[in-house]
Amino acid sequence: MIRCCVKPGVIMKSTVLCVAAIAFSGTLSLPASAQLIERKEISYAVAKTIAEQALEDCKAKGYAVSAVVVDRGGNTVVALRGDNAGAHTMENARRKAYTAMTFKMTTQEFIKEMATRPVRREQTTLPNVIAIDGGVPVKVGNDVIAGVGLSGSPGVDEVCVMAGIDKVKDQLR
Repeated sequence: MIRCCVKPGVIMKSTVLCVAAIAFSGTLSLPASAQLIERKEISYAVAKTIAEQALEDCKAKGYAVSAVVVDRGGNTVVALRGDNAGAHTMENARRKAYTAMTFKMTTQEFIKEMATRPVRREQTTLPNVIAIDGGVPVKVGNDVIAGVGLSGSPGVDEVCVMAGIDKVKDQLR
């Protein structure tokens, strides 16, 4: 409890000090849950580097692909469609990135879990979720900050994504 003592002629100064003391004491008693959350976010520059490197890696292997990077909220940060990539590849890549980010696992792991966890099959009916190999979460430690999806190189999509993530691994700390 804070007591404010007031002497004649010092009413205004004491009132201001009393109000300030009460306000300050309130901030000291805030529960830890009221604190702000600090976290890392993927930057445009890092997302662009991942997508470009993934596209180049697949192009060198003879595939025309699309790559998409989504942030932790599922919003597209970068979407690149390579020359001659199929019309469906951009949407597939976006959904793979979203699935990897939201479930915090590769889409390949998601597919494997469908055999042992029936809920995974049901989750494929959710908007933007897809069970096709080629989506990889981007992590800083154990924190998933983004997802990358690539489409157009059957069986090689994840390899190309990993080439993109490897290019920026020193920045993911």
